[in-house]
This record gives sequence, structure tokens and C-alpha cells, in this order.
Amino acid sequence: MSILIAIRHGRSTSNSAGTLAGRTPGVELDDTGVEQARALGRRLAGVPVTRAITSPLERCLQTTRLVLESAGLDLTPEVDERVIETDYGQWSGKLLKDLADEPLWVTVQGSPDRARFPGGEAMADVRTRVVDAVLDWNSRLGDHDVWLLTSHGDPLAALLNWACGADFRHVQRLGVEPASASVILLPGAQPSPDDTKPSPKQPRILTMNSVEGALTRWTTLPERQPVVGGAAGPGQGTEPQD
Repeated sequence: MSILIAIRHGRSTSNSAGTLAGRTPGVELDDTGVEQARALGRRLAGVPVTRAITSPLERCLQTTRLVLESAGLDLTPEVDERVIETDYGQWSGKLLKDLADEPLWVTVQGSPDRARFPGGEAMADVRTRVVDAVLDWNSRLGDHDVWLLTSHGDPLAALLNWACGADFRHVQRLGVEPASASVILLPGAQPSPDDTKPSPKQPRILTMNSVEGALTRWTTLPERQPVVGGAAGPGQGTEPQD
């Protein structure tokens, strides 16, 4: 069991220009994004982070380094290609307002499970690779580890979509703001009903798309995962509530 703090990079030069960056090289944080990353690091003060995993793209590397520095965490970011931005193919670098006129836009927004970008990646494949990465890292970490994952808007929305058990058709209902943090409890494995192999317990989203406030309130591992009655709130017990 571990706690994942999934963060989106700060605002980039592409975000402020209204373009779809994708994997275009040379896209960095703008001045606002730099300050956002530093502010996010201050929110992590006192959180016992043990690993920092990041997309290989510069805006995520910048964000991770600034967050760790601002939080006073002496960690080296570890790159994982599986959490890289979506490959938007021929859409990469284009203005979002122009892409909204493309016939595929309707599919991307309304039926993302059937969308594949021209010359690029299927949206459903993004969820598969990001979830695989998260489960892989969770399996390597200790029972009380808190770790960071820095990625991009669409991959993180896909991860949150999986974590809340929603149909992928509804992934566009999730917003992931620049420099936001979403905290997910990732339980370890438990025996399957036939006891032949372990199966994962359900993840639990503790907070989503959080852009302010100390994150220590979400990073104390409960003794057990609540399954009925909701949660009692930060710092409280995990017994069912009336």
C-alpha cells in the first residue's frame, strides 16, 4: 500500500499560447508555471516523500525539480516513459481553437474510448500505459511510502478515471489543472477468491485536482481502507460514520 501524489506540470509556454503541445520538444514552463511549481513544493512541506517519478518531457522535469527544491526534499527525479504526454500525432503543436473544428474533436470529447489521433496514439492506450506504470511502481514500494508522479493533463485524467472506477467514455468529465495535485491511496494485493493469485484492492481517491492547502492532511496512511460510510476526514479514524 502506498500513497501517490499525482501532479500535473505547471503552466507551460504551450498552455499560455493555446496550443496542443503533445511531445513537441522545447516546451518549457512559463513564468507563471515556475511559480506554480514552487508553490506546489511549499504545499508538500512535511510530507515524507520517498520517490519522485516523472515524464521525460522538459516541462515535467522542470516542475519536479522545482517542487522537490521548494519542498526541501533531497530526491533525484526518476524518468518513466510510460507516463509521457499523449502522442497527438498530426495534432501536435496546433492551436486548440483550430482543432475544435476537426471532425475527430467530437469523438475525442464524446467517445474518447474510440478516439485515435491521426498519426498518433489511441486515448484508451494512454490509460493502459499510465495505469500499468502506477501499479508497477506501487508494487516496488513499501507499505507506507508516499511518492510523486509528475505527468500531463490527459494521462492524469485517464489515471483518475481508472482510480474512481469510471467507464473511460467519461474521462473528459475530469479536469486536471496545471500544478494541481491528486492524492490516491493504492492498496497492495490481496488473495483472489480462488486463492490462486493476488488481486489488487480498489484504489481510493483522497483528493483530486487540489490547487491550494497543505498536502500533509492527505498523506497519513490509515490503518485500513474504509469501505462503507465514507471517510471521517483528515486526521480522524476510519470507522464508518453515521
